[in-house]
Amino acid sequence: MTPTALNRSPLDHGRLRARLAAGEATLGTFVGTASPVSAEVCAAAGADWLLLDLEHGAGGEEQVRTTVPAAAAYGVPTVVRVESAERIRIGRVLDLGAAGIMLPRLDTAAEVTAALSHLRYPPAGDRGVATYNRACRFGLDAGALDREGELLGVVQIESASSLAEVEAIAALDGVDVLFVGPRDLSHDLGVPGDFAAPVYREALERVRKAAAAHGKACGLLVPDGAAAAAKRAEGWTFIGIGSDATLLAAALSAALGEARAQDSQVSQDSEEARS
Repeated sequence: MTPTALNRSPLDHGRLRARLAAGEATLGTFVGTASPVSAEVCAAAGADWLLLDLEHGAGGEEQVRTTVPAAAAYGVPTVVRVESAERIRIGRVLDLGAAGIMLPRLDTAAEVTAALSHLRYPPAGDRGVATYNRACRFGLDAGALDREGELLGVVQIESASSLAEVEAIAALDGVDVLFVGPRDLSHDLGVPGDFAAPVYREALERVRKAAAAHGKACGLLVPDGAAAAAKRAEGWTFIGIGSDATLLAAALSAALGEARAQDSQVSQDSEEARS
């Protein structure tokens, strides 16, 4: 592929995977609204990557078609959390140009191994082969079939079962990132939403150490920049800061509260005057 074609491509060409393999810390956010405009806003704001969420988000695979180029216009790659580890679900997303796949709710190394096979063409895997899609620049880059190693494989650790096998999962070829789903994991550990619970904190440390031992990146979702800075200091390198929806809701809620603070003060003064 010529440099000009590479520069014009909406594809990541393995840059995000290479950054993480080099140990670089990256920051992104989840796109749950399924809006390409929202994705573009997040990319313009300076995210290192976006995560289009098809498991819990508002959209489906059709949003991959519009989100990838919207974010890529700012040089930002899109990773997609698929709704399931079915071969067809993963293959369609990859054909649409996703920089990588996040795999949710896999509990064993055997399940992860089976899912990873869908990211590779035969004979290494069972991904369907076609060249008339975005991933192959619509037939102009058949060589893309030989560059499947550019894809980022993100496996979620969000159950006690997957935690029990995290070292084996981290050792698998094709697993680039271990990603903790805080809510799911805390619920499965019996401490729903209690991120200060010792059993949850021990689980995080086990994931981080497993990733480090096998040269893999580790990531998780946090609510804000302060929490992201703290996790960066601990060695986490694939950190999601909220989602487009939660960040918008929090920012607007704070702005409205600030704007209405005077009303609250006036109301309080009136109550005191009547007492």
